Amino acid sequence: MKLAIDLGGTNLRIAKIEDNLIVATKSVECPAQGSESVILDLIKAMIREFISPDVDGIGIGVPSIVDAEKGIVYDVANIPSWKEVHLKEILEKEFNVKTCIDNDVNCFVLGEKHFGSGKGYENMVGITLGTGVGAGIIIDNSLYRGTNTGAGEIGSLPYLDSDYEHYCSSSFLSKSGSDGKRIFELAEQGDASALNTWCQFGHHLGKLLQVVLFVYDPQAIIIGGGISAASPFFESAMRESMKKDFPYSRTANNIKLFFSTLVGSNLLGASKL
Repeated sequence: MKLAIDLGGTNLRIAKIEDNLIVATKSVECPAQGSESVILDLIKAMIREFISPDVDGIGIGVPSIVDAEKGIVYDVANIPSWKEVHLKEILEKEFNVKTCIDNDVNCFVLGEKHFGSGKGYENMVGITLGTGVGAGIIIDNSLYRGTNTGAGEIGSLPYLDSDYEHYCSSSFLSKSGSDGKRIFELAEQGDASALNTWCQFGHHLGKLLQVVLFVYDPQAIIIGGGISAASPFFESAMRESMKKDFPYSRTANNIKLFFSTLVGSNLLGASKL
């Protein structure tokens, strides 16, 4: 039996996982502007609520750079107080249960690899679209973290007048004067401006996928995160942009592109740490 935790700047989620199935789960609002101890206390309280004698591991995904070996979390996105948190040491001392920490997108790609669209692929990339954009990388069936668990931070690569995160996340959608949810609703109603915004978003995302093809040349790319729910409005533009002017047509034509349909992929992936 495993406990899996997904820490984000908006929500904190926990799940109990038995035989690779989520058997219980809970989500609460994360006090992102709170102190380090406030958020730690909330994590501990949720673990106490879910832990039982048969729990033999805790896996946690965080949106940050992580020392995966030592379980130290650095500079968590959208949680200013978490500059350096020795999370593994703190929780193992508290609960006496083996605890593993990793980047949240690494957890996402592990979830897809073991339980979702990534099954059967030895080399794949998982991309999450939301407040930011990041990637998790599987090479020869193993998670590739890089030296500082920083591999896959493709959103920070320069693009146009900023970086890819500026154009392939909610930041781009907010430039239209609204948020992703509202633009999605307007697109469903056939609003021309909203449809155009999604088309532009797809164009930029396609250029990011070109980067993934150049750098990793994977068998498959799985896209998840909150914005992926709007894929019917940007998928066509994304695919067209990815193939346009890409010099290796065989690569672009052979890549398998999926939008995640796996519920709880981050949590399931965290359980595999």
